[in-house]
Amino acid sequence: MKGLLIYIIGAVLGAVLGFLYYKFVGCASGACPITSNPNISTVYGAILGVLIAGIFKR
Repeated sequence: MKGLLIYIIGAVLGAVLGFLYYKFVGCASGACPITSNPNISTVYGAILGVLIAGIFKR
């Protein structure tokens, strides 16, 4: 159960950071496939958050 909690925290934190990256950095022209859409950048952030959280799992 503790291992699952680490993945959930990683996904939520990654999603928030992905959305904030879209909001403050983003891509105004729309030519950037990841950062021009808030949904895609949030999902990519969540996926990266889960992968990074996996490093901390025993």
